[in-house]
Amino acid sequence: MFKVVVGHSEDPESQDAILEVLEQCSQDLAGVIPQAGMLFAAIDFDHALILKEIDQVFPGIDLIGCTTDGEISSKLGFQQDSLTLMLFCSDTIEIRAGIGYGAKDNPLAAAHQAVQQATQKSTHTASMCISIPASYIADGSTTNGELILKGLKLALGSQVPILGGTAGDQFRFKKTYQFFGNEVLTDSLPVLIFSGDIQFSYGIACGWQPIGHKSIVTKAEGTVLYEIDGKSALEFYARYLGDRPPTAENPLAVYEGDSDRYYMRVPNTFDLEIGSINFLGDVPEQAIVQVTDISRDEVVAAAEVSLKNALKNYPGTEPEAVLLFSCCCRRWLLGTRAKEEYQLVKNLLSEEVPVGGFYTYGEFAPLEHQGSTYYHQETFVTLLLGTK
Repeated sequence: MFKVVVGHSEDPESQDAILEVLEQCSQDLAGVIPQAGMLFAAIDFDHALILKEIDQVFPGIDLIGCTTDGEISSKLGFQQDSLTLMLFCSDTIEIRAGIGYGAKDNPLAAAHQAVQQATQKSTHTASMCISIPASYIADGSTTNGELILKGLKLALGSQVPILGGTAGDQFRFKKTYQFFGNEVLTDSLPVLIFSGDIQFSYGIACGWQPIGHKSIVTKAEGTVLYEIDGKSALEFYARYLGDRPPTAENPLAVYEGDSDRYYMRVPNTFDLEIGSINFLGDVPEQAIVQVTDISRDEVVAAAEVSLKNALKNYPGTEPEAVLLFSCCCRRWLLGTRAKEEYQLVKNLLSEEVPVGGFYTYGEFAPLEHQGSTYYHQETFVTLLLGTK
């Protein structure tokens, strides 16, 4: 048995919102006790009160969650300033939560702590992991998504897929919150690990099109890109953008080895004097890269491409739940069209399939089916779950 339900409220009052969400969930559960859950919440709610209400109704539930840049569900579609709860019930799947502390300064240790806590409660080997760690922990202070992912891979083993995304705070870039049971945290790494009789698949797509020639990163350090093909990063971008500065509209496609698959890196700030660009993620030296060009129609359509990729690889007959992780930059660039992402997904699913998700500050997903997990930006990630 595998049953998933979703509650979603756009009531601005924390107490009223969580009571509405819990009423929706309880009605759909019809007496079945949930084993685990995920909470996606706007930044201005009273999160401690919300967690307390959940614990009163479902004491001891393995619950993780985070603040977001927008919430998604099959109840209300895409919303902002809302509250979404997804609950999982099963007698054949183990779904266990874990938490790691100090994600900024000790990401490897935090990942090990979180995975160990979740797996020591399981009797089966981990099949898949969802993680929704901190991004901003204080004004201007951030975690490192790549190091968090490295820690999770070390703790889980490279064969276990990791899906999810980093917490958001509605484009304020000041402080994000994560949830674990009754705890409201700011510098943590929550995980939900699935094992046992679980069927799953995933798909990703971005919608940006690489343009121009493929080039090689000749000088970079962490997130700072200095040179491409021996010329400054700004000079490289100017070849395609002219006098326009590099922005989120023209991210860099970073290729995995000599394959045609790539992950995205978003320009953040730049230094006119030395010609460098600071990205929202590491750009490795010797990587093959291309500038990309935006078509908003293609960016929206990527949501459908992502789902179709996931459906193509789903090992069962039909998924019983869907999780969506989309980038905050996509929401910002799409504006009022952001709601179309969810609609494209829902159009391909039956009405009965529960959907939950949120807009992230960076996404985790493998580049391809049964491939290694990467840290993405400006990407739409679809995760399908079921037992059938």
